[in-house]
Parts: sequence; structure tokens; C-alpha cells
Amino acid sequence: MTASTILLGVAIFLYGIVIGSFCNVCIYRIPAKENIVRIRSHCMGCGYQLKWYDLVPLVSFAALGGKCRKCKQKLSVQYPLIEALNGVLYVVVFYVNGVNVDSVLYCLLTSALLVLGIIDFRTYEIPFGINLFILALGLIHLALHLGDWLLWGIGFLAVSVFLYILYLLSGGRAIGGGDIKLMAVCGLLLGWKKIVLAFLIGCIAGSVIHIARMKVSKADHVLAMGPYLAAGVWIALLWGDSLIGWYMRLFS
Repeated sequence: MTASTILLGVAIFLYGIVIGSFCNVCIYRIPAKENIVRIRSHCMGCGYQLKWYDLVPLVSFAALGGKCRKCKQKLSVQYPLIEALNGVLYVVVFYVNGVNVDSVLYCLLTSALLVLGIIDFRTYEIPFGINLFILALGLIHLALHLGDWLLWGIGFLAVSVFLYILYLLSGGRAIGGGDIKLMAVCGLLLGWKKIVLAFLIGCIAGSVIHIARMKVSKADHVLAMGPYLAAGVWIALLWGDSLIGWYMRLFS
């Protein structure tokens, strides 16, 4: 690993934690119907408006000892965790996919999946605005790869149509509308093969993990699919070709 590679990785990580800080804003404010741009960052306890030096990702949390500068109320550990996780995931995206425009789109998708996964886990609702954002990423990706438009177009429909039929047959009890939209817009980015893989990974992970949660913590029987579908999309996005190739070789 060269010095330039290390410096690039550090730069990507730093960029990732900055976006991760904004992810925290979205996670807290979107479910509360608060504006994510106009309202200044503030302490959730006393309302103290944070200064710029209170908002340096990771550093400010550590410097303040995880407490509000004014009221000393403990801050959620979610802040540094999401920032650090987003930074690490950005580095992974560029490491696996290389330094190109697609990786920039994939990083933005990563942040969107992280936000919607946590929000859906807490509220059982995938914000429509996040699906719109992913749709915009998909359209940009389509414009950059018009030669393969059929692959992306089928991807938009491959899983979402199946889920919509399931939604109609079950009266909305089997799957949520947000999940259908998520699979559609992500399919536009992944193509039909990877979105099918993403859906399978999400279903398997959701079944195994949720059953384990129910047994260990007596978790509610309602399953929020968003976090598991998001994880499936991210895995398929980066390693889908390898996983599909491995599966096909089993039967060759």
C-alpha cells in the first residue's frame, strides 16, 4: 500500500465522517418532521445552538466527553458511531469499486441506506424523500451508462413488481409501500441480477436476525424490512458479481 493510497483513504474517510454528521441530522429530524437544512444544530436537551467547534465530526464528541457544552447532558453515542461507520463504509466502497464516478454515487447511496435503515428500524417507515434521493442517484447512474439501459430498467421492475403484487394480495400486511419503492429505485442502480440478490440477502438476514431478536429480547413480532433490505443492497452493490459468479459455478 503506497503513501498516496493511504492519503486517499484518509481523505475519503474524513469526507465520509462529515457526511455521516449530516446523516445524524437526518436520522433525528426526518421522523420528527423537522427541517434538515434551515434549523441550526442544537442540543436535544436544553436547545443550546451548537457552535462550529461543537460540530467537528468525532473530535467534538471526544473533546466534550460526550456531553453538551452547556447543560452537560450526555449525548447519544449514535453521533460518533454513525460518523465513523459512514467514513469506514466510504473507504470500503472506493477500495472495492475503485476511484471513479460510480463510487461517488455508491457512497451517497450508502449514506441514504444507512439513514433509512435506522429510521425504519425505529419507526417502521421509510421516508419518501430518501427514496426520491436514491431515485435521483439511479437516474444519474443511468445517464452515465445509457448503453446498458435495459439492465437498469429491468432492475427497476424486477423485485418491485413482485412486491407490489404481494402488497395487493395481502392488503398491505405482507410488505410496506416504502420497501416496494426502495427496491424499485435501488434496482435502477444495481440492475436486475444484483437487485434480486439484494432482496434474497435482505430476506434471509431479516428472517434469521429477527427470529434471534424475538428469542433473546422478546422483540415485537412486527418486522421492519428496511434495515435488512438496505444491507442486502449494499452487499450486492459491491460484491454482487462475485456472489452471483460463485453461485453459478456451483451448477456448472
